[in-house]
Amino acid sequence: MKIIRSKRKTLALVIEPDGNLTVRAPLRYSKQKIEQVIQEKQAWIMKHQELARLRLPAPHRYQEGELFYYLGKLYRLEWVINDQNTPIVFQDAFKMDRQYLERARDVFTYWYRIQTRSLIELYLPLMASRFQLEYKSFQINRARTRWGSCSNHGSLNFTNRLAMLPIAAIEYVIAHELAHLKFHNHSIAFWQYLEQLHPNSQIHRKWLRDNGNHFNY
Repeated sequence: MKIIRSKRKTLALVIEPDGNLTVRAPLRYSKQKIEQVIQEKQAWIMKHQELARLRLPAPHRYQEGELFYYLGKLYRLEWVINDQNTPIVFQDAFKMDRQYLERARDVFTYWYRIQTRSLIELYLPLMASRFQLEYKSFQINRARTRWGSCSNHGSLNFTNRLAMLPIAAIEYVIAHELAHLKFHNHSIAFWQYLEQLHPNSQIHRKWLRDNGNHFNY
């Protein structure tokens, strides 16, 4: 369980895609008060944790023929002998050098990180300029349950899994984090502001909530 305190007015229980519980609590809430709410909602929590875990896809085994996402589409993994000594090449399939068989997960992690950074470097400045918002910096991390985050100091973070999503979903995630530069919460005002910046954002939000579990490597 993770507890996140902020200047919000109400307490929210969030079941993450992996089934873990995140508690978003007002600053004034004591640990005892939070534990009381969790106890009262125990049946609801357990039910939705089980539903989240049932939606989790089977973990990848990195065998030839397995499918991996890139920009919203699935592509096969093929084991090859690469004369250029490049771990992985994308050519309508993920062609991975056989010598990296034991390090396949690390290879995918690095590859997705590079692709995500390229996408953020392309879209983030354009969208920030269009929205007339300024951010300080951005980083790519390996977050498993969050697509992005925004610090109180204006620094943005994006998970390397972002390159797996369709472009429309990537744009939504970027818009979402940019909106946090003005509202550091998920208040009604935040969602209204995000909708102004990025129309139909609720559609993309629901799509990610319903489908986000599938985008892992």
